[in-house]
Amino acid sequence: MKFHVKKVSILLGICLVFFAFTKTVSAQTCSNTEECNRLIQEYQNEISKLQGQASTLKNQIAQFDTQIKLTTVKIAQTAEQIKMLGGRINQLGDSLAALTEAFNSRAVETYKLSKFENNLVYILTAYNIEDAVSKFHYLEKIQEEDQSLLKRLEDAQTTYEGQKADQEVLQKQLKTQQANLNAQKLAKNNLLLATKNDEVKYQQLLSQAKAQLSAFQSFVTRQGGASILSNQTKCNDWGCYYNQRDSEWGNIGMGGSSYTMANYGCLVSSVSMVASHYGKNIKPGDIAVSNDAFVPATGYLYHSFSVNGITVSISSVSKSIIDSELSAGRPVIAGLYSGPDHFIVLTRKDGDNYIMRDPFMENGAGSDGSGRPLTDKYSFSDITSLRLVSFN
Repeated sequence: MKFHVKKVSILLGICLVFFAFTKTVSAQTCSNTEECNRLIQEYQNEISKLQGQASTLKNQIAQFDTQIKLTTVKIAQTAEQIKMLGGRINQLGDSLAALTEAFNSRAVETYKLSKFENNLVYILTAYNIEDAVSKFHYLEKIQEEDQSLLKRLEDAQTTYEGQKADQEVLQKQLKTQQANLNAQKLAKNNLLLATKNDEVKYQQLLSQAKAQLSAFQSFVTRQGGASILSNQTKCNDWGCYYNQRDSEWGNIGMGGSSYTMANYGCLVSSVSMVASHYGKNIKPGDIAVSNDAFVPATGYLYHSFSVNGITVSISSVSKSIIDSELSAGRPVIAGLYSGPDHFIVLTRKDGDNYIMRDPFMENGAGSDGSGRPLTDKYSFSDITSLRLVSFN
């Protein structure tokens, strides 16, 4: 049985790095499991209370601040668990090393004795028959003890591997918590940037979100609902076609809200399609799970946000530049009806026909993913607004 003590040292080193990273945070929040649990419950209760209050900018910022405190405490708690587990793994490593050394020594002795077990020469040359019998009985006893030692060694190895697996889970959890903390801070900053910390601007933003989401829902209702579809993504030289109702992301609530991609994700999916044309790896699901890309609890996409390390900027422009943009090889996002109620991507113009990629229609870019005529479902007069998307 093989055991590498060096692996234990490496594992503990990683653990200490993680703990060192969060040590300052831990000192500011909680120093033991009981205190951490108390603070976690306190912050969770505070968040629930804030969520039941009026939708004001002050209230939303308070929710962010409390959520940040909650996540910070959870990070401290996880780091402490990793530290304690590292100590147990260290002890197990020492125990395994000692058991392994003992087993190896016994195995050598047993091997030497076992060589004589069926050796007639040894019997014939023994000092006397009693001496030979005594050695055989000793061999039998030591073999029984070896079996017991082997069982202890196997049990210790199993426990050690289980502890290592637990540590890996905790380290992944810590990494996720740290990412969540960064996202929460960014979401707070994005809200302050969008509103300029002004309550009036915040209420205007909420009104815009409410109107836009209502328009999206109106469109979906007219289509008979937003059932989930499968295997809709198609990629070619132009880029990728994405459908908001695809099972890969259709049930995701955008920005952690109750507004699902299937019902409200036409703009998100359109942005992802344009991103793919420019070689940017941004799938609809990537945007949907980014809380900092949306006005909190609304599923309403900011005009500027970052995802996968890429900054996305959406600007509204005149419908009159559609042809010039398409002629230059730049796809545009077209808003349909007065809401706009729906967004599609226009990729090019063939003669008098505009070619689209519709994120709601099943196979909305045609069966081969090359696009389908706008007039398959809409008319040019249905286009009421235009969005351009840039990436940095």
